[in-house]
Amino acid sequence: MYCPVCSHQETKVVDSRLSSDGTSVRRRRVCESCEYRFSTVEEVELLDVTVIKRDGRREMYSRDKLSSGIKKALEKRPYTHESFRNLIHQIEGDVLKNAAREIKSWDIGEMIMERLRDYDKVAYIRFASVYRSFEDVKTFQRVLDDLEVKKRVNRTE
Repeated sequence: MYCPVCSHQETKVVDSRLSSDGTSVRRRRVCESCEYRFSTVEEVELLDVTVIKRDGRREMYSRDKLSSGIKKALEKRPYTHESFRNLIHQIEGDVLKNAAREIKSWDIGEMIMERLRDYDKVAYIRFASVYRSFEDVKTFQRVLDDLEVKKRVNRTE
């Protein structure tokens, strides 16, 4: 790891801590040349998953694409960086559990919607309206009704 201040190649890890959700490691480092202290975060990347698009094209899984789509749905909604990161990790965990080497984009979308339903109802509706291409108010109302039914069921459990 290069020092961000002097670009020296030798840095020493002085402390490592596992994140609360167990999906990343935070390392405290010190440059052996200028003694600047900084932190790095180490996370798992999904490298060997191919996404099959609706039109049949195949492309490598991209965390950036997943994040940007969810961020659009969460625009102007209250959330923390930590809770967003946890949401992404939960969805990626779902992808890993349900896919061998290939997964359909439709399945990833369903996983996102399932997680968003509990995370933020407004973001869920926004994502669903684009993802499922709502064409009329009745379709939109059906999704709202399903949310209300699920809310009542959760209260009685």
